[in-house]
Amino acid sequence: MESVAMDEVWRLLRDVPLPKMIPVLQHFAGPVVGDVRQAVRRAIARERLEQRIQPGARVAVGVGSRGIANLPDLVAAVIQVLHDGGANPFVFPAMGSHGGATAQGQQDMLAHLGVSEQTVGAPVRATMETVQVGTSASGLPVFVDRDAAMADGIVWINRIKPHTSFHGAVESGLLKMMVIGFGKQKGADVAHAMGFAHIEERMLDIAPVLQRRLPLWFAVGVLENAQDVTAKVVALPPEQLLDRERQLLSEARRLMPKIDLNPLDVLVVDEIGKNISGVGLDPNITGRYPNDLVKGELTVDKLAVLRLTQETDGNAAGIGLADVTTAVAEKQIDRRKGYVNSLTSTTMTTVKVPMVLPNDRLALQAALKTCHADWPKVRVVRIHNTLHLEKIWVSEGLLEAVKIHPYMEVTGPAQEWSFDNLGNLTDLS
Repeated sequence: MESVAMDEVWRLLRDVPLPKMIPVLQHFAGPVVGDVRQAVRRAIARERLEQRIQPGARVAVGVGSRGIANLPDLVAAVIQVLHDGGANPFVFPAMGSHGGATAQGQQDMLAHLGVSEQTVGAPVRATMETVQVGTSASGLPVFVDRDAAMADGIVWINRIKPHTSFHGAVESGLLKMMVIGFGKQKGADVAHAMGFAHIEERMLDIAPVLQRRLPLWFAVGVLENAQDVTAKVVALPPEQLLDRERQLLSEARRLMPKIDLNPLDVLVVDEIGKNISGVGLDPNITGRYPNDLVKGELTVDKLAVLRLTQETDGNAAGIGLADVTTAVAEKQIDRRKGYVNSLTSTTMTTVKVPMVLPNDRLALQAALKTCHADWPKVRVVRIHNTLHLEKIWVSEGLLEAVKIHPYMEVTGPAQEWSFDNLGNLTDLS
């Protein structure tokens, strides 16, 4: 029955033409940090935070699940500063329920991101066990990773950027990692229990308890430019965290890349994953959000997702924002991991599975058939993922818009899509 059904699908899609695609380079402006390790040292020294390091102290260094540029170097630099001060640091996964909410899953996720004892010079201690360190002003229990709570000091590292599901004074960054990342699955569950409409309120309610009860030494924050390159490194004492992070979020928003070709008939995303964004592909880029709290600038009629990243290890959070995907992507899905995230965040949209087609060609044809475009002028953009937007592909219907765009450059002639004998793209990694 299934083969008969697929034969009928193939009949409906086989004659849908695919537009030729043109390679385009986007010239994003923005600052770049040359020596990341030296930038970490300078940032800590600028605030005189090395004075908080206590010789002999056991220091927990929190690292999250995002694919941050130069992450191993950032972590290694912080570890070295702590070693230089005579402390004994260890890394702990500060990623809430990610990694399937298992200790091994979280340790594996750090390893996928290049963070291990061999690369950063300190052991990785992963546990999902927590301790309650207090109760918030509104009565919420406040949970913290057991090993971090028992340490003599805590330092943490994260990228500051707009969130994928809500907008506020603070979004993704150091405060969120402190409240949700430190809390493992139990802490993340508390913060998300009322949904994203209330998450900033809960973060601001829980944060003061952590600042009072934990030995927080300092945090290292990173901004990235539109090319997914380290643009700024700062070190913040916990007492300045809220005010400084508000300012840094505004700066991060200005630095973000975008697809400035609005609207689109079809957007093709080669890969999604938790290392790319909390919901696999950044809605701030695609315009597709998992709820109605935030509205995007970009309008996309049909969104096609072709693969999951290796680093996401089967977590397909974000696949539900697509209209169509492939059998290869479906086989990569570890539903347990995505479901744990979804149940913790209370957002079900991201783990729904869209239409699944047997190969890339049919997935692309399905998106094109259903996008109601004026065919000669069909507006298609293909990106590798939402972190890397410097090199994109556009259909011929967008050529004139690209030619007059101030930071876009055509770098080659229009080309046909290249498929293997199974109908899958030959240029996917």
